[in-house]
Amino acid sequence: MGEFDLSLQLEDVNVLSDAVRTWFLHNHAKPTEPAMQLLCSAAVDLFNQGHRTREELVTLLIMKFDSRHSLQVNAPTSTSHH
Repeated sequence: MGEFDLSLQLEDVNVLSDAVRTWFLHNHAKPTEPAMQLLCSAAVDLFNQGHRTREELVTLLIMKFDSRHSLQVNAPTSTSHH
């Protein structure tokens, strides 16, 4: 999980939170605690990799998590055995 850098400026925090909020709006998803934790962690990781704009973060979050179902922690995979 991403480490939150306490030296971030308020503007950076606003960019991160806006990107996560936009992901939920784009996917018509209701924010839940686990989903927020996962998306915030991913956003911080992307930010630390150098993706600093809202547009970059939103695009990368949407590409990485293409639907609200992609956030389900215990979602079955194609390699699951029943």
